[in-house]
Amino acid sequence: MAAKLRKGDKVVVVAGKDKGKEGTIASVDPQAGKAVVDGINMAIRHTRQSQNSQGGRLPRAMPIQLSNLALLDANGKATRVGFRTEDGKKVRFAKTTGDVIDA
Repeated sequence: MAAKLRKGDKVVVVAGKDKGKEGTIASVDPQAGKAVVDGINMAIRHTRQSQNSQGGRLPRAMPIQLSNLALLDANGKATRVGFRTEDGKKVRFAKTTGDVIDA
């Protein structure tokens, strides 16, 4: 199945403790159906000091279910994603405005 949400997409959280917060997708794991969004679903990770890093209690973004995320359209509202073919190429589009997401 084609990916409706991809790395770099602006999304809003529609369910969970961070409901209403917006962010950009940093990475997607399609096998698990989860994505890491910058600044969303933060948790404290205790990290050991190493030669490269200071260590301590560091906040880190944890994965969140893709079903709890919605893409932001050009108007800044949550939208669903659809697929259609334009010029023989499959593209994603916002269901609310009909605008093509991928250029």
